[in-house]
Amino acid sequence: MRIFAATALALMASATPALAQDATFQGPRIEAVGGWDNVKSDGVSASGFVYGGAAGYDLQRGNLVVGVDGEITGTTTKKTFDLGTVKGGRDFYAGARIGYVVAPATLLYGKVGYDNSRVIARSGQLRDAENLDGVRVGGGIEHSFGHYYGKVEYRYTNASQDVIRHQVLAGVGYRF
Repeated sequence: MRIFAATALALMASATPALAQDATFQGPRIEAVGGWDNVKSDGVSASGFVYGGAAGYDLQRGNLVVGVDGEITGTTTKKTFDLGTVKGGRDFYAGARIGYVVAPATLLYGKVGYDNSRVIARSGQLRDAENLDGVRVGGGIEHSFGHYYGKVEYRYTNASQDVIRHQVLAGVGYRF
């Protein structure tokens, strides 16, 4: 977690005045994300690395920013038991976000949306993959460097069958 806090501070400290003047949080965007993933179910917890990409569109009016997000990620989260393994698979997300520009190039935001996670169980030659539907909520800080931006984000997902997911990610992106 210290790495993500240091990343956020570095993003905010390294902006130059010329880039800050051009900061906008409006338009289409794409980004790469990566970070910590923790999945809990029935008292069992497993952690790993989450990685992937996202795309979205934001509309800025004054200091208020509203937008939509779509994301596809994978994870290395895996737990081994006597009878086999359970691991995370791909994760689809679609949702909305709302934010407020707190400095000329810094946005604080919250998000909410639909999440569909795949969980894969293996025991010997048997394999079972199940898709879990849920709701994701989260929040973060985004800093603009002209067309480029960096962000740090926390999110919580509550999926079907009592599966809870916590994630802390960093991302870099480009706004068109």
